[in-house]
Amino acid sequence: MAISDFDLVLFGGTGDLAMRKLLPALYARDRARDLVPSARIICIGRDNKTNEEFLQIVEQNSKPHISSATMDADVWQRFCGRIQYVSLNAKEPATYQNLVAALRNDPAISHVFYLATPPTLFSMICDNLSQAGLATPNARVVLEKPLGHDLESAKDINAQVGRYFSESQIFRIDHYLGKEAVQNLLALRFGNVLFEPLWRREWISDVQITIAEELGVGGRFDYYDTSGALRDMLQNHLLQLLCIVAMEPPVSNSADSVRDEKLKVLRSLKRFTPATLAMNVVRGQYRAGHVNGVAVPGYRKEEDANPDSRTETFVAVKAEIDTWRWAGVPFYLRTGKRMADSLAEIVVRFKSVPHSIFAQSNATPNCLVIRLQPDEGLHMNLMAKTPGDGMRLKPVELELDFREKFKTPRMEAYERLLLDVLRGQLTLFMRSDELEAAWEWVEPILEHWDQEESDPIPYSAGTWGPAAASALIGRDGLQWREEALPEV
Repeated sequence: MAISDFDLVLFGGTGDLAMRKLLPALYARDRARDLVPSARIICIGRDNKTNEEFLQIVEQNSKPHISSATMDADVWQRFCGRIQYVSLNAKEPATYQNLVAALRNDPAISHVFYLATPPTLFSMICDNLSQAGLATPNARVVLEKPLGHDLESAKDINAQVGRYFSESQIFRIDHYLGKEAVQNLLALRFGNVLFEPLWRREWISDVQITIAEELGVGGRFDYYDTSGALRDMLQNHLLQLLCIVAMEPPVSNSADSVRDEKLKVLRSLKRFTPATLAMNVVRGQYRAGHVNGVAVPGYRKEEDANPDSRTETFVAVKAEIDTWRWAGVPFYLRTGKRMADSLAEIVVRFKSVPHSIFAQSNATPNCLVIRLQPDEGLHMNLMAKTPGDGMRLKPVELELDFREKFKTPRMEAYERLLLDVLRGQLTLFMRSDELEAAWEWVEPILEHWDQEESDPIPYSAGTWGPAAASALIGRDGLQWREEALPEV
C-alpha cells in the first residue's frame, strides 16, 4: 500500500527513542524511497533552538545509530531536509500555536502525532492538540509504552486519549510485533496446512517464550525501579507473543479480525489466585556477577540505586489457556536482565511419539524454535537415521535464516511499524480492550507482590535466573530449552 503525504510530529523529538530508533528507521525508509518527496518530520522539544542547531544534535546523536553500510550522504542530506524543529512546552496550550504554524493545512496531508513521552503527558498533549484544532478525524496518534502502571491507569489512558481520538486513530506500539520472525509465525501458522492440524493440545507438550537481556538497567534505574520486569516486558511483549502463538485463525488479515482473536486468548488465560501464585510465578533480582567475563554490579548497587529495592528484574510465569485447543498445555513465559545471553525466542515443543518402533529409547521430541533476536529465523528439530549400519536415530535441525534466505535488506521493527502507522494499518497495534485484558491478567500478581513482605529471589548476573525458575518448569517434568541442550 502506497504512503500518502504526511506531517509526522515527534513529541519527545529530542529524546533517546527518537534519536536511537525513530529517526534511523525513518531514514531507512527514505533511503528505500517509501516516503514521498514532500513528507516532513517535525521534532518537538522544549528548548529554543534553530533548525540548524537541532540538525547538529541529530548528526551527533542519531546518525551514529545508522550503519555505515546504509549511510548515503545524498540520502542523509535529503532526509535532514525533511526535519523541522519546533519549540513547544507540552503543558502550555499557547505554545501549540507554534505547531499549528508549522503544519500544512491541507486535508489531503495526514497529521501523525507520535507521543514518545511519559504516559502522564498523553492526556495533556491530546487535550492541547484538541484545543489547537489539531485532533481532527484525519489525524492519528501513536502511544509508546508504558501504557499504564496497572489496570486502573491503563483504563484512564484509554479514556483520556479516547476523548479526542477514535479507536481507529490510536496506534499503541509494541515493537516486538514488528519483528520479521513474528510476521513469519503468522505466515507459518495460517499460510501452510502442515502445522495447523498439529497446533493443539493433542500434539503440543508445552510452549516457552523467553526474552532475555545481558544488559542491566544502566542509567535508567529511576524508571525501571517503578516498573520492573512484569510491567516492562511480560504485560506487553510476552503476552502479545503468546497471543500470536495461541490465537485461532482469524476470518481475514484485517486489523480487527486479528485483534479479535488475540483478545479471546487474553480473556481465556486462567486467572491466578493467592493459592496458585506461589507455584506458578517466580520473581528475581540480579546480584553481582559476570556477564561475558566482565564483572557487573548487582541491581541494588547500580548507579543511583535504591539499596533496599524490591523491584523484580526477572519474572517467570506458568500460564494456562482455558480453551478446547490449549487446555492442559502449559505456556512458560520468562524475561530478565543480566542473563546469560541476549535472545528472544518462542519454543514450541511437540509430544513424543505415542509408540516407538525403534529399540533406541532416547528419541528427542520434535521442537520448533522461532528466533526473534539476535538472528531472526526458524529452527525445526527432527529425528533422522544416522548413516551406516543399524537403525540409530539422531536429532537434526532444519534451519531457516531469514537474512540468508531472503537477500532483501532487513527491515527493523520500528521501520515496519512506522510504515503501518503512516498507511493507517492497525493490525500490529493493540486495541484498548486488548490492553485492558492484559492488565487484568497480571493485576493479581502485582497485588500479591505489593502485599508480600519477602524480597525477590536473588540470582547471579550472567546466569539464567533463580533456581526457582528451573523448579517451576521442572515440576512438570520439563526443562527450559537451554537446560535441555547438550553441553558443547
